[in-house]
Amino acid sequence: MDIFMTAALEEAKKGLAEGGIPIGSVIVYNGKIIGRGHNRRVQQGSSILHGEMDALENAGRQQAQVYRESVLYTTLSPCAMCSGAIVLYGIRKVVIGENRTFMGEEEWLFSRGVQVEVLQNGECIRMMTDFIAAKAELWNEDIGV
Repeated sequence: MDIFMTAALEEAKKGLAEGGIPIGSVIVYNGKIIGRGHNRRVQQGSSILHGEMDALENAGRQQAQVYRESVLYTTLSPCAMCSGAIVLYGIRKVVIGENRTFMGEEEWLFSRGVQVEVLQNGECIRMMTDFIAAKAELWNEDIGV
């Protein structure tokens, strides 16, 4: 498996270990991780700290060109909020661990010129399937159901 998706999975596992939702993300620029994050809505009492948003926050303020040349890796298909941030900052490629448990805004991302690659990674699928089965109410809160 790709080292960057492995890093995103490590972030997702941190979130799960902290009692949160197991979704992780990393932002890669010039072959180096510049931002890591995981869903911390539960841990921080936040309405917006999805994995992708946390990774963007942890990347800190970057020049626009850095975002345009970065790749965002996420263990789960990005929701509308995270997809909006991806487009807003001009990230041109997103690598997604899986979209079987949740289909985010992939078509919209593609329509906005973002290259979308879906891996259907077995570990990502198992982690989310197990989490959703164990904590359906928390999962539904996270996706706005």
